[in-house]
Amino acid sequence: MKQFILSLFAASSLLAADHVVYEPAGAAKGKHIVLLSGDEEYRSEESMPMLGKILSQRHGFKCTVLFSLGADGTIEPTAATSLSHPEALDSADAIVMLLRFRHWDDATTKKFEAAVNRGVPIIALRTSTHAFNGYAKDSPFAAWNWNNPNGGWGRKFLGETWVSHWGSHKHEATKGIIEAANASNPVLRGVSDLFGTTDVYEAAPSADAVILVRGQILQGMTADSAPASYKKATAAKVEQEVNTPMMPIAWLRTVKNDAGTENKILATTMGAATDLTNEGLRRMVVNGVFWGLGLEVPKKADVNIVGEYKPTMYGFKGNKVGVKPESFELAK
Repeated sequence: MKQFILSLFAASSLLAADHVVYEPAGAAKGKHIVLLSGDEEYRSEESMPMLGKILSQRHGFKCTVLFSLGADGTIEPTAATSLSHPEALDSADAIVMLLRFRHWDDATTKKFEAAVNRGVPIIALRTSTHAFNGYAKDSPFAAWNWNNPNGGWGRKFLGETWVSHWGSHKHEATKGIIEAANASNPVLRGVSDLFGTTDVYEAAPSADAVILVRGQILQGMTADSAPASYKKATAAKVEQEVNTPMMPIAWLRTVKNDAGTENKILATTMGAATDLTNEGLRRMVVNGVFWGLGLEVPKKADVNIVGEYKPTMYGFKGNKVGVKPESFELAK
């Protein structure tokens, strides 16, 4: 019997090795948040576990983090067809995601689609505007490709797809300016001093979007840099000052999906792992989870980081190699 129990434990450990589960600390809220990492540039494999720890240990949510994995079981951001343990999506009450150009197999994509069609709220960061690409023309998910005429999944659900780097990439950081008309929105509760080292994306969210924050382009990469001042042409070939008007960088939507249910959406074009060292941005994301689930947003949500968080600088090269999901487990 003892050997049988040990065998079951070993099997369970092997099954759990491709993802991380954070059980809620304190009073459990009975909600399951699934966090999807999968991008080659902005280190979501580092930021999603950090957010999962905050949501579980500070706020009582069960959190599961899924990864893109290589054949050896280590995290491989360029493995665009991979999403580990997609079964977690079957019980997701909300999704937090930072994806870029994924093209999962049909079984995995159907689980994501089913979660969306249940009406789960979605908190989407940075390159999630162009989360999917590479689906074959005969795939039922080909319409999700970011560059199709309708803008793909990003345009349909988030209200925007990839357009351009509006600020100078890796040279001009972003200061978040709260939209005065919506400053009392609960998702902005306790949020201030938004700053990220990523640049502002060009974005024109759909007309039904509630703009929360606009991005002021800075002349440098530090929070004390002066605002930039120069003219640039938009994708529509309209020349304007880069900060007049400022591009939206965070907004809300409520979208009716193909099943007829509704998804509450918080989208932000901020969200690199380095951006999330900013307390205000972490709080907006956490607030978005509460709002999406229909729970009362805390007056000032606790977003203190659990354990150590020293994110790697973003870029297409330089991600940590040889890392397994188990590396992100909570310290015993």
